[in-house]
Amino acid sequence: MVKSITLRKLPAMNQRSADLLRFRPEIPNARLSPDMSPDEYFQNSCLRPVIKFQNQLLIAAFRNYITKHKGGFYELTTEGRIEFVENAIQKDIKFRNALKGMIIGQFTIEEYEAYILNSSALNKRMMNMVKERLKDQLQLFRITELV
Repeated sequence: MVKSITLRKLPAMNQRSADLLRFRPEIPNARLSPDMSPDEYFQNSCLRPVIKFQNQLLIAAFRNYITKHKGGFYELTTEGRIEFVENAIQKDIKFRNALKGMIIGQFTIEEYEAYILNSSALNKRMMNMVKERLKDQLQLFRITELV
């Protein structure tokens, strides 16, 4: 059974929600249309801007993850580093949950209410997006950071 996700606006949006929305980056190529699935709509209207906004924090969290794993990441080939990112997000539940918290904490109440209707599928989308973002920025993780 597919659950429907609708983002409803309260008559008077609270200040927290207004502030969160004001600071989010706009993503012109994240299309929104009435014919897309509710999950895709949520991904493009909420997840993409939040993940982009949280990018520097996600990078800092991954740097810390690398450090906690004794810098073995820096000895890997590019292919090995890609696999390291994938394993960190897929297999390390504590790390994955920390990343989810960094993103969910930027949701408005209305977005959170929509998110909990189908959190499992949206978590998969969210973590895939974070994984791809980190893999696309591998050049930011250099061995000189250990000094």
